[in-house]
Parts: sequence; structure tokens; C-alpha cells
Amino acid sequence: MPARNSVAVWFEIPAADFERAVAFYEGLFATTLKRETMGASRLGVFPYAEGEGVSGCVFAAPHVKPSPDGAIVYLNCDGRLEAMLGRLEALGGKAAGPVVNLPEGMGRFVHVVDSEGNRVGLHEAA
Repeated sequence: MPARNSVAVWFEIPAADFERAVAFYEGLFATTLKRETMGASRLGVFPYAEGEGVSGCVFAAPHVKPSPDGAIVYLNCDGRLEAMLGRLEALGGKAAGPVVNLPEGMGRFVHVVDSEGNRVGLHEAA
């Protein structure tokens, strides 16, 4: 059997205040997250098409804690980066640095701090 590449298949963004965090991402992306409960855990699942790309959720559970020092998830915001940055502060977030232009053909990104204190990357393709 050939070796599989290590690719992301799911992400979870920790939340201390679940409803605040879900409202932050719904407002930022101008979308609706699907709310689910699994035992003591609450999930706000990002929209996705079955079998197309990676998805994930805002995740609140007794054992998770938001942090600006953990792994950084990059979320696709193709064609919407400026609009999203315009909504960021009103939603309780802030830019964690300038927009970075990547080498030719790779697009640009910015790190932001969400309503829970997590550092998240917003990426826009070229």
C-alpha cells in the first residue's frame, strides 16, 4: 500500500465562550455555522461540501483552552480579505500583524486574533 501524505482533514478552534466565538466566525465569514452538541462538547461546524476540501469547527469543551501560542489554522477567504478585515474589530477580533504578500502565485495572508484569543490565519489566493 502506498504511503499517504500527511494532510489536514479537520480543524478545531478552541472557544471559552461558545456563542461569542460562533458569532465571531459567522460575522467574519458572513455565514452560518451548524451547531452540534456531543456530550459535554459543543461544535459550530463551518459550511462545507461533502468530499470537497477540509472543514472544521469552533469547539468548546471542558478540556480545551484558547491560546495565541498554539498551532495556526489558515482559513480560506478568497476575494474577501479586505471585507473581512473591515468587520474584524466590530466582532471582537484584531489584526495580529500586517497583510503579508507571498511569493508570486501564492496569494497573501494575515494573522488575526479571534474573539477567544486564538491566532488564526486568513489566506487569499493570488
